Amino acid sequence: MVSRSVRRLLSAATAAVLVGSIGLTGPAQAHGSSTITTPKQLTKAVTLPGVLRHLLALQLIGDLNGGNRASGTPGHRRSADYVAALLQHAGYQVTRQPFQFNFCDETSSSFAQTAPVPATYVEGTDYDLMTCSGSGDVTAAVVPVDLNLVAPRVAVTSGCEAADFTATPVTGRVALMQRGGCPFGTKVANAEAAGAVGAIVMNQGNGDPATAPDRYSLLLGTLGAPVGIPAVGVSYATGEAFSATPGLTVHLTASTIAEVRDTENVIAESRTGKADTVVMSGAHLDSVPEGNGINDNGSGSAALLETALQLARTKPVNKLRFAWWGAEEANLVGSTFYVGGLTPQQQAQIKLYLNFDMVASPNYMFGVYDGDDSAAQGSGPGPAGSAQIEKLFEAFFASRGQSTNAADFSGRSDYGPFIAAGVDIPAGGLFTGAEGIKTAADVAKYGGVADVAYDPCYHAACDDLFRVVPKGGDAALYGQLRSQYLLVGNINTFALDTNADAIATAVVTYAFDTSSIPPRTAATAAAARSAGAATSPADGRYLQ
Repeated sequence: MVSRSVRRLLSAATAAVLVGSIGLTGPAQAHGSSTITTPKQLTKAVTLPGVLRHLLALQLIGDLNGGNRASGTPGHRRSADYVAALLQHAGYQVTRQPFQFNFCDETSSSFAQTAPVPATYVEGTDYDLMTCSGSGDVTAAVVPVDLNLVAPRVAVTSGCEAADFTATPVTGRVALMQRGGCPFGTKVANAEAAGAVGAIVMNQGNGDPATAPDRYSLLLGTLGAPVGIPAVGVSYATGEAFSATPGLTVHLTASTIAEVRDTENVIAESRTGKADTVVMSGAHLDSVPEGNGINDNGSGSAALLETALQLARTKPVNKLRFAWWGAEEANLVGSTFYVGGLTPQQQAQIKLYLNFDMVASPNYMFGVYDGDDSAAQGSGPGPAGSAQIEKLFEAFFASRGQSTNAADFSGRSDYGPFIAAGVDIPAGGLFTGAEGIKTAADVAKYGGVADVAYDPCYHAACDDLFRVVPKGGDAALYGQLRSQYLLVGNINTFALDTNADAIATAVVTYAFDTSSIPPRTAATAAAARSAGAATSPADGRYLQ
C-alpha cells in the first residue's frame, strides 16, 4: 500500500509534469520574479516535488520505450529530448553532442559448478555477467592466475601481463583472475589470447573481513570493449573458495549483444558569466539496459536539472555549464569523449567539475568525494582544489546536522576524465552508495539496514519509481527500509531532498565565487598543454 505521504509527493510531482506540459514549468513559478544569488534562495526553490517531477517523467519515458533508458536506445533519446527541451525553454544555450560507443547487453547467462560437487549460482547474487562479455557455452576446469590471497592485497596484477599465462597455461580452461593492477578488459583479453575459453574475475578483497565489505561484495564490471569468451565477476570470498577447490570445473553460458551505436551528451550553458571561469556540473542520464535506472542515475540527473532550471533567471559571475552524460554505463564514454575533445585552453577554462551519480539510494549514506584523501582509501587526492570542494560539501551537511562518509576519489564515475593526469581539473561530488555493503557504523549515522547494499536494486529492473518488489526487489528488506524512511519506489526521499539542496548550494556558491579554488600551477598548465586533447579516465567506473 502506498502511504499518504508518498501519494502527496507523487500527486505534486504529477501535477507539475501535467501542468507544465511534461515539465516545461518556468523557473519563475517556483521563486517569483526575484533573481537567485544565494544558497538559501536556491535551496528554497529546489523542492522535493520539483525533483520528483523529473523522475516521474524519466520513469514514464522508460516505460514507454522498452523499459529502460540505456544509451543507444529510444529511452535514452527521449530522456535527452526531455532534458534538452526544458533547458532550451529556460533560456540556456543547449548543445547535443553525438558520439558512438560499444553497446553491450546480455539476453541470458548461467553459471554452475559441475565438479567436484555440483552447485548452481544465481546471477546478481553469486555472479554477474560482465558488460561486453562474449557469448559461449563452455564446461572447463578453472585455473587460478597469479592471485594474491595474503593481506594486504594491494599489489595485485593478476592477468595483467601475458607472462601470467605462460607460468599458468589456460588453454581450453577458465581463467580465475583477481581485480587490481589493470582494467578488467585487459585481463580477459589476455586470457582469451592465451587460449582460455572463459574468465572469472574475483574482487580484490582488501582489508579485514569485518571492516572490508569488498571481500563479500559481488564484482560488477565492464570490459570496455567486446571480447570473445564468456566472463563473469564474483566476490573475493567466492574466488578464494574457487582457488582452494581441487578439480574445480564450471559450466558457463552467455548470450550477449555487442554492436556500435549512436548516442549523445546534452550540454547546457548560461548565456552570461566569465567565459574563462566555467563552473561545470554533470550527471549521467543513461540507465543500464536492465531497467529505468531511477536512482542510477535518474536521481542525480533530476536533481541537477531542477537546480539548473531554478538558476535560469540568474546572471552568474562565472559561466555555468551543465552536462547530462551518455554511455556512462558503458565506461564513462560520454564524459571521456567530451573532455578529450577540448583543447588545453578549453580545459583550463573549467575552474572545477561537480559530479552527481546516485544521490537517493534507499539504504543510503551521505558520501562526499574525498578530495584530500584524508580517509587514505588508496586512490590518492584529487587535483588541487578538490579538497576545497569536499570541505564545502562537508560544511553543508554539518549545517544540516548530518554525518558524511568519505567516498573514495578513484575516478569511477564521470569525473574520472576531468581529474585524469594532464587535465587535472578540480572535482568533487556526492554519492549515496551502490552495491557496497552498509556497515553497522553507517547504520549508527544514518539508520537503515546493515550488511546489505546501499542500493539493493543497483543495476537491476527494480531500480524503479513504482514497481520495486514486483521487479525483483526483496519484499522483506524494502519493508524494513520503509519502516524507517519515506521511500518512493527505489528512491529515499530524505536523501534525495538533502542532496538536492547540497547540489544547489555548491552550484550557486561557485556561480558567484570560486576564490576558494587555488589557481592551477605552471607545471599543471604545462602538463595540460603537452597532453593536448588525448585524455582518458584514471579509473573508469567498473573498468578495473
